[in-house]
Amino acid sequence: MKKINIIGGGIGGLCAAIALRQQEFQVQIYESAPEIKALGAGLALSANAVKALKAIGLDQAILKAGNAFGCLQILTEKGKTIAETDALKVAARYGVGNFSIHRADLQAILMSQLPTEILHLNKKCVDVLARQDSVVVSFEDGSQAEADGLIAFDGVHSAVRQKLLPEVQLRYAGYTCWRAAIHYAPKNFNPKLFTETWGSRGRFGIVPLTDQRVYWFATHNAPRQDERMKNFRPQDLYEVFKSYHDPIPDVISHTKESQLIWNDIVDFPPISRYAFGHILLAGDAAHATTPNMGQGACMAIEDAVVVAKCLASNQDISSAFQAFEQKRKKRTQAIVNASYQLGKVAQWDNPVLSAIRNTLFRMIPEKVNEKQIKNLYEVEF
Repeated sequence: MKKINIIGGGIGGLCAAIALRQQEFQVQIYESAPEIKALGAGLALSANAVKALKAIGLDQAILKAGNAFGCLQILTEKGKTIAETDALKVAARYGVGNFSIHRADLQAILMSQLPTEILHLNKKCVDVLARQDSVVVSFEDGSQAEADGLIAFDGVHSAVRQKLLPEVQLRYAGYTCWRAAIHYAPKNFNPKLFTETWGSRGRFGIVPLTDQRVYWFATHNAPRQDERMKNFRPQDLYEVFKSYHDPIPDVISHTKESQLIWNDIVDFPPISRYAFGHILLAGDAAHATTPNMGQGACMAIEDAVVVAKCLASNQDISSAFQAFEQKRKKRTQAIVNASYQLGKVAQWDNPVLSAIRNTLFRMIPEKVNEKQIKNLYEVEF
């Protein structure tokens, strides 16, 4: 029985461990954090992620813990519709539409499928050494771990990628982001409506969760690692977005400072390789994407299922990882590029350009939108 080590205990790493164990691989997960925290507050997942979860038998449990949307809207800051997607129509065609889930709920379901002893916390990777038929990982605490293969699901700041491709530099998207999950439902709130508002002060998304909870996010154009943005409190965000349509100001005013999460939005340009012999980059370590298409977690879940299938059908690990690269590179990199460009356009703060953008988005034929959805959701495992 071959042994696979996974670096990174996030959504992708946990899904990969489940999928690999189903194929009877020995698996160990090494996570740099001292504990698993539900950072990120909420997630929006779509039909392609559900297809991947179905392949490992987890779709129903996760859908049960989530909230399926009836409609997704892009709005102006005054609340007028720019674009709209009928999620029920999408669900009828692809089996499920978009849905949201609290990250803590998703993590709990995934971790319930794994023995606790395979997850090793406080293991920060500092080096990887490829031998002829194995890979040795060295950790900051001085320990090492060896296996037949290594899969790096260690995120956009991947230590494994830095070792293999030190020339890769993170790309700042030009805007920063705040997120929070709050236990508050505004008056006349529609729990089946996901909205994203595009305005002159930035974007604001409202994502209903289960149990009267709301996940929200806000973006604002700013210099990279701006200290003022970093120290923003809910009151500061209220001042930025107070002129936006209801219930945006109300949602911000019901957010505690302790609930606020901040980070700059970064990715990196598509890289030349994912597979390096017995080492594989996957998830954000291979193709980090800006969140504009809601595909970051979806791509990681897809990767987890595909890599398990590639390993199950190839005796040689190096060949399996090469097969994964061939299957995943074109799709994931197309999404990275499309998401980056969409974010640039969505963040326009010039009133004239924004008005032109909104008009053009309203004129996009339904067939074009349907083709884009088809390209995202019609994926086979």
